[in-house]
Amino acid sequence: MRVLVVCATHKEIEPLISDFGISISDLSGNSISLDSNCQLPTANCQLLIAGVGMTATAFALGRHLAANQYDLAINLGIAGSFDRDFALGDVVEITEDTFAELGAEDGDEFISIEKLGFGINTYTSTAKLSSYYNNSSIKQATAITVNTVNGNDASIKKITGRLTPQLESMEGAAFFYACREMNLPCLQIRTVSNYVEKRNRNNWKIGLAIKNLNTFAVEFLKKL
Repeated sequence: MRVLVVCATHKEIEPLISDFGISISDLSGNSISLDSNCQLPTANCQLLIAGVGMTATAFALGRHLAANQYDLAINLGIAGSFDRDFALGDVVEITEDTFAELGAEDGDEFISIEKLGFGINTYTSTAKLSSYYNNSSIKQATAITVNTVNGNDASIKKITGRLTPQLESMEGAAFFYACREMNLPCLQIRTVSNYVEKRNRNNWKIGLAIKNLNTFAVEFLKKL
């Protein structure tokens, strides 16, 4: 099975890189082979560091997938949670992701690009985690993809009232979009690093989120 692991930053997936020999493609398009004493059980696995944000993600994936074929793509990363039922550090499967800001304003009303008739703003995963890896502790959630991470009470109230999202990231919907365009089965897995609120880094658990994300990734890849 040929697997593409997609991540925004090197830091989020660094433990996985150190554990397995894995080929990396970065934003410059270079491929780097890392030697490791561990052998990845999959026939072929590559890691694409796509960059932060939906534009970087869509561009990097479009360029990479035009020249490479895979059986599965998985987007790994951390996320903020609107939903307090998720604990910091929780591993979550994103089944639906929406471009939250793609559209037009009409006074106080927001008109999505879909309602405008110019495209689709909500995308879903085209593969199920349970088909590859059965872990009942991993919850499912819906998410939004944003250019600006929410950190203002008014904007948080507005976006939750309009879309009722559970998580937010800056890449997820772009990943789903690119995979859909290339007919590539895809999964998105994120760990909760913080709650969506006024920015306060003291409340964040990025280290825990990265640790749990990589623990999942190692176990998942071993199952393939």
